[in-house]
Amino acid sequence: MLALVNLTQAAMLAPLVPLSDALALSWSRSTTRNDSGAFEYGWVRGTGSAAFIAGLLVAGQAVGALGLASVIWFTAPCLLGAALSARFAPELAQGKNATSQKRKVLERDWLGLLRQPAFVRVVLAAALVLGSHAMNDAFAMIRWRDAGISPAASSVLWSESVAAEVLVFLLLGPWLLGALGRTGALGLAAAAAVVRWGVLAQTANVTALAATEPLHGLTFALFHLACMRIIADTVPPDLAGTAQALYGTVGIGGATALLTMVSGWLFARFGPAGFWGMAFLCCAALPVIWRDQLGFPPSEIRLQSSGLQCSRFRSSRDGGRTVGRSGRTPAIHSLSTRPPA
Repeated sequence: MLALVNLTQAAMLAPLVPLSDALALSWSRSTTRNDSGAFEYGWVRGTGSAAFIAGLLVAGQAVGALGLASVIWFTAPCLLGAALSARFAPELAQGKNATSQKRKVLERDWLGLLRQPAFVRVVLAAALVLGSHAMNDAFAMIRWRDAGISPAASSVLWSESVAAEVLVFLLLGPWLLGALGRTGALGLAAAAAVVRWGVLAQTANVTALAATEPLHGLTFALFHLACMRIIADTVPPDLAGTAQALYGTVGIGGATALLTMVSGWLFARFGPAGFWGMAFLCCAALPVIWRDQLGFPPSEIRLQSSGLQCSRFRSSRDGGRTVGRSGRTPAIHSLSTRPPA
């Protein structure tokens, strides 16, 4: 019965993250540049991460005072409040030049996304870099406990990483993206992950761990922000939800599930040295990131819709979308990049 309830809850909550990301991204400043209601996408994710920390603290106190069952009574009103607050959420922002026509997301839509090289490379890079966090999530605390690090010190180290995530989402992320560009931000995040997993593989020194755990702000938060910017630049609004679902389930969820199982084998066979396997994955992501300057939207693309090749469209930053000479944003089913004329 508990397994059935847990599976039902997981199934009901599964669409929440990709749909929320699609909605927040549609109203982000990188997408709706001229809208007074636009905001930084990272503010939403950062607030969520901060709420996660607060929830952990409150839940910990509740369990200590009232027992483990109190978590259920604590979770239920939070979920009810989230459901009621959904009515105040805005509609998906269509943008100044986006078509307002409502249409069904057909099979060819997600197949069309998979034909977009930039989007596929984003998903692949996310699977490698974000998926590499699976071993950290599953075995970092075990690694620290086996090395004699106290639970109190371990909780501080873990809190460092989440605090760094909040800081990057809320403050540093947009600045770093502006300074480094999308490719530079992705490359920095992947390189930081190599360093982070290498330290975990080599030492359990608390000072070294305290210096590297804040890299989580780069390895997860900055990487995710850069991916969201690329998706906003390459995917039309009417496919935003589908793109987020593919990115979330394949690039993050599927890779994390698979690598969690692989991590169990690595940790059992090699111990902490298994973290070098995760570092290798991040090294493998670097060629994917830098190929064709992944982080930069194409200056010129050729669009195909329903098998009919359209005329060439030049990139316009108005509304964060690629706009044709007619001023409209057609449905994109496949992209082929070429250098600017």
